[in-house]
Amino acid sequence: MKNNNSNTKLILLHPYIQKQGSSNRLWLLAFVSFFTLAFLLTLIYTRESTSSAASSAVSPTVASTSLGGGPLPTTVINTLLYYASMSNNSFHMSHAELKQISDVLRKCPSPCNFLVFGLTPETLLWKALNHNGRTVFVDENRYYAAYMEEKHPEIDAYDVQYTTKLRDLRELVASTKKQIRNECRPVQNLLFSECKLGLNDLPNHVYEVDWDVILVDGPRGEWPDAPGRMSPIFTAGVLARSKKKMAANAKTHVFVHDFYGEVERVCGDEFLCKENLVEASETLGHYVLERMDANSFQFCRNVTSPKASSS
Repeated sequence: MKNNNSNTKLILLHPYIQKQGSSNRLWLLAFVSFFTLAFLLTLIYTRESTSSAASSAVSPTVASTSLGGGPLPTTVINTLLYYASMSNNSFHMSHAELKQISDVLRKCPSPCNFLVFGLTPETLLWKALNHNGRTVFVDENRYYAAYMEEKHPEIDAYDVQYTTKLRDLRELVASTKKQIRNECRPVQNLLFSECKLGLNDLPNHVYEVDWDVILVDGPRGEWPDAPGRMSPIFTAGVLARSKKKMAANAKTHVFVHDFYGEVERVCGDEFLCKENLVEASETLGHYVLERMDANSFQFCRNVTSPKASSS
């Protein structure tokens, strides 16, 4: 018993030794965490800097175009036209039609005022091509106009209520020609007009703008009760002749789409005039109209009297 007790050894661990080991591990963990966090922050910063530099290097023209007031580069315009004409939509314009209108917009004095009758598959294209200009759309469908403005806030669209019917084409043209010295004269402010073919319920500022380019691509008119494009063509003719400025941009380019239609041909001859037709295909008519004096009372130079026409 005594010998066994003499061989027993007692080992005591001082609390300081345990504390020192735990403290070293904590310092090591803190050290590793610090360098891991520093590495992650450096990696994120480097990626953001590289991405910004790459964006600036790849598309300086696009960046400067979005901020500046210069025209779109030719390559951008050609690319937009190419992809816009690739659609299988049967109501879509062909590349030739798109280019014809685009060429006029490209030469338009800046800023260019562009009025479009009809919200079509090309709506966003027209807005993009008239870069830094003013583009306004007019459509007969109030719900679609509201939808387009909500989905694309950059679009400036208004709805209009057409009172005409396609089946009344000849009667409306004859009635308009009878009133050519009064309500339906070629130079006037349509806001105060009672002419049956004149659109007088658009926002006031539409009548105050000197429009440089007008495109008639709506409303549709494939059935007798459809509104037809009589009113937009007549209105375009009046707006073009009633411009206020006597300057280099006193001329107005008017395009009429679906030029094969009876309404488009008849109203084009009556209110835009054959002598102003500079280019035409089966689907697109291009007129160039000049500003007229306020005392002018005929749309075309070569025209028969209203009585003879209506008889």
